[in-house]
Amino acid sequence: MIDAAHDTLTPTGRHLRLDTFVRLRWLALTGQSAAVIGARFGLGLNLPFGWCFLVIAASCWLNLALRIRFPASYRLSDDSAALLLAFDIVQLAGLLFLTGGLQNPFSLLFLAPVLISATALPPERTLALGLLAVGLATLLALVHRPLPWFADGRIELPFLYVSGVWTAILLGTAFTGVYAWRVAEETRQLAQALAATELVLAREQHLSQLDGLAAAAAHELGTPLGTIMVVAKELDRQLGPTASPAVAEDLSLLRDQVDRCRGILSKLTSMGEDTEEGGGFLATVTFGHLIEELVAPQRAMGVAVEVSKQGEGPEPVCRRNPGVMFGLANILDNAVDFAETRVTVEARWSAERVWLAIRDDGPGFPSEVLLRAGEPYVTTRGRGRSREADQTGGGLGLGLFIAKTLIERSGAQFMLSNSTEIGQHGAAVRISWARHIFERDAIAPQRVAHNSLTPLTERDAAPI
Repeated sequence: MIDAAHDTLTPTGRHLRLDTFVRLRWLALTGQSAAVIGARFGLGLNLPFGWCFLVIAASCWLNLALRIRFPASYRLSDDSAALLLAFDIVQLAGLLFLTGGLQNPFSLLFLAPVLISATALPPERTLALGLLAVGLATLLALVHRPLPWFADGRIELPFLYVSGVWTAILLGTAFTGVYAWRVAEETRQLAQALAATELVLAREQHLSQLDGLAAAAAHELGTPLGTIMVVAKELDRQLGPTASPAVAEDLSLLRDQVDRCRGILSKLTSMGEDTEEGGGFLATVTFGHLIEELVAPQRAMGVAVEVSKQGEGPEPVCRRNPGVMFGLANILDNAVDFAETRVTVEARWSAERVWLAIRDDGPGFPSEVLLRAGEPYVTTRGRGRSREADQTGGGLGLGLFIAKTLIERSGAQFMLSNSTEIGQHGAAVRISWARHIFERDAIAPQRVAHNSLTPLTERDAAPI
């Protein structure tokens, strides 16, 4: 739905901190040291004590080097984490080689690195580590030093028992890996869904607050706009024929802009009302006519607006929705503001989808702004060829946020980018709907108006 937003939820969400790996390895090294010391001095078993501690010391040196080289908060990439876990598997295999191979009951610890990988790494890394563990277990079943035993005896377990241990390691690696990955993946998906829901709720709450501010602003601005209109009319009456053509043109422009402001405020105050009452066949509009309604007010702004329409099959028909029309008009207005000479509006449709692209030949989105475009209070006003009022005071960065939210409410996918074609520059806004969503309830208003049996309710109103 939101091409720029959903990426922020997934890239590094599963990466573990290096500190976590270091702590887990210290725990494993403590257990290994206790087992070796207990077997040698507690039970008196004859095992290569020096070689065992040399293998344990290798992991200690690696831990110390990682702690010195990287900060505790450093997050490992998938490849780095997989290499560290592979080292742990090889180190464990070295200890088991010195202490009886798969005859050693601690051989089941092969499952631990694979389990950690299944919860923190992609499946392909876990599969590679599982194959490494099973491969080393197979080698240890065939080649290993004798199982340490008391000084006056020697024990050699049957090969059938060793084969059973190998099978247990194989099945345990596969089962625990798949099980842990599935549980961890569901947890990650739930966390990502919760984060996305919180983001949407925050944006909706922000937009609801702006709805109230818009109504208050419309109410408060009504009086000064009326005063401006009265003063303009009075000046026009007093000057009369004596006014120079330039002054008369300025007064006419002033009255036109006041009327335009009143129209905008009227749209803001009525945006949540049912616009279909008494609308009849005007409640619906074809895709092409909708675009012409949006483009017509912009043709007098000194920038060429080119419209291109092409599609497969009949032209889509949508039901009017003030919120979506306001959002599209805001995007087109921004494109005209920042364009140098031309704005291109492309409409495309097929049997499954409906697309709308608005491009300009202006400077485009700065890279630092493009990453956060569509969020509230992110603006580039003053950088482009915007209107005098915008250049003077700058924008609040709410227009694109409101437009994006209103359009996405209709089930559309919204994407912002800069032109990547050779020899072209400027910003591009691409919007697409599934055709059945775009045309949803477009016929229903006509049917209701025809039979006049059921009044049109707000629940029936479907956005384009």
